[in-house]
Amino acid sequence: MTKYEVIIIGGGPAGLTAGLYASRAGLKSLLIERGIFGGQIVNAALVENYPGFPQGISGAELGSLMHQQAVNYGLEVITAELTEFTAGQLYNVSTTKGNFEAATIIIAAGSEHRKLGVNGEERLSGHGVSYCATCDGFLFRDLEVAVVGGGDTAITDALELTRHVKKVYVIHRRDQLRAGKTLEERAFAQPKLEFIWDTVVEEVLGEKMISGLKLHNVKTGQHSTLEVHGVFVAVGLMPNSQSFFNIVDLDDAGYIITDEMMATSAPGIFAVGDIRRNSVRQVSTAVGDGATAAMSAFKYLQERG
Repeated sequence: MTKYEVIIIGGGPAGLTAGLYASRAGLKSLLIERGIFGGQIVNAALVENYPGFPQGISGAELGSLMHQQAVNYGLEVITAELTEFTAGQLYNVSTTKGNFEAATIIIAAGSEHRKLGVNGEERLSGHGVSYCATCDGFLFRDLEVAVVGGGDTAITDALELTRHVKKVYVIHRRDQLRAGKTLEERAFAQPKLEFIWDTVVEEVLGEKMISGLKLHNVKTGQHSTLEVHGVFVAVGLMPNSQSFFNIVDLDDAGYIITDEMMATSAPGIFAVGDIRRNSVRQVSTAVGDGATAAMSAFKYLQERG
């Protein structure tokens, strides 16, 4: 079993920043990522609110640069699935690529897309049901699609889709958006967007591919069918905290509880980014979390001797 001083679980902006700071501090550090280095940000066609890029930067490029910088300073990285996480004299991390242990852990496992939980969604996932407009929008060129949700992600997705599709229906369970004012103004000015208010999706229709959505107006009780060729689900995120629930304290929604130094209820374990409670889920704050956690881990190791 290979020993490290710090093991970072998750390779998004928070995890990569933690790895950069820990490596620069001279700590033997390993980062474990199950998917793509850069995390969910790689799906963003353009990141416009990260400082230092006045013209914006693609999420894929930003994630790649963060990864490259951390590795340049000595961070070890592997792509593997976490299979078990246990506490002992050291923390043991079992993965599909081997077993590792460390005195400190930085959890940066992020979150995943929340699903609608309706009939047809799972069966037609990848056959018209998508959770990534940037990834799949081009597949629906000149067709009509729907976006479910009313927050920043949903409206960003809807605007992204207008680059490819004929029309986008935005289905929201309330009568006003939760997105920021700038996004809202852009959405209302976009002629390809049509808003369906006070409405939820009851079923995704279709056999081999989506043919439409069964809708329910929560105010009037009216049921209707909307014919679309695709639906993009953007109704929030769920923290990837299942592997840690018996080791660190979670809130009722499953987010890891930390203090201002990113410390959890377990000694030597820190949590950063989307997985921790009260995160605003922005790249800039994730980077700050990662830097704070790495410095906290360094201090913890010094005090532990």
